[in-house]
Amino acid sequence: MAETQLPFWRRKAMSEMTRAEWESLCDGCGRCCLNKLIDEDTNATVFTDVSCKLLDCQTCRCSDYAHRQAKVKDCVRLTPRNVRRLKWLPPTCAYRLVAEGRDLAWWHPLVSGDPETIHAAGISVRGRVSASEVDVPDEKLEEYIVSWPGKWPKGARRKPAHRPRGVIAKS
Repeated sequence: MAETQLPFWRRKAMSEMTRAEWESLCDGCGRCCLNKLIDEDTNATVFTDVSCKLLDCQTCRCSDYAHRQAKVKDCVRLTPRNVRRLKWLPPTCAYRLVAEGRDLAWWHPLVSGDPETIHAAGISVRGRVSASEVDVPDEKLEEYIVSWPGKWPKGARRKPAHRPRGVIAKS
């Protein structure tokens, strides 16, 4: 494939991407919007299934993206500079994959052309959030620790057999 035919995430450095290209890398999974804790013994980041107060759990998008950092004090804005240092980014995160020199997965909307494939592949947080942070005090977050946001879902690495458009496989 000629260099100019490669998608922008394969031919451009992250720092060269336009704002629109950068924003389109977000697959809309919502995993980064789950509350995380740092394990005091190992310094490892652990996920909870408690969402940020701004996460729309149906769309898996921020309900006030433009003002998120003013409304959520610990919201981290991803940049080409910090994306390589953020160890808590899920392994399925497009920003992480591109930063590591890997390609986007088949279910990413830029690859599939369909924003619903992220949900059909079991990557997004849709249907998996237990509570919002407004309902769970910080001292109770340990009760909500889960491992799935830090893993690839079974079967998500393989593209499913062709299905007619609009048909979503149930598991």
